[in-house]
Amino acid sequence: QVQLVESGGGLVPAGGSLRLSCAASGTFFSISAMGWYRQSPGKQRELVAPITSGGSTNTADSVKGRFTISRDNAKNTVYLQMNSLKPEDTAVYYCKAVVRPHDNDIQFQYWGQGTQVTVSS
Repeated sequence: QVQLVESGGGLVPAGGSLRLSCAASGTFFSISAMGWYRQSPGKQRELVAPITSGGSTNTADSVKGRFTISRDNAKNTVYLQMNSLKPEDTAVYYCKAVVRPHDNDIQFQYWGQGTQVTVSS
């Protein structure tokens, strides 16, 4: 079984910064893609930034130039550095990992429990 535990959320004024972390634990063979999503009340969950096992990244247009995703494969951890935060960034942020439990096994998606980010105006 795989667990994803997020941390780093909180309340921050507009223009501030936060760094989210998501650590994967448990028994598995490998983790390929990881990513951060967010969901605001009344809205669908949206992709914020994905990252491959090789470190290739992308970011949503709404956060481009402000958010940076990175990962430490040795620690099975993905990070989201969020700068110049805006009130519209307020949401629950979730991390996702695509995990191969055993060699030659199919991959499964796992989600973290979410961490609240609130940006005050």
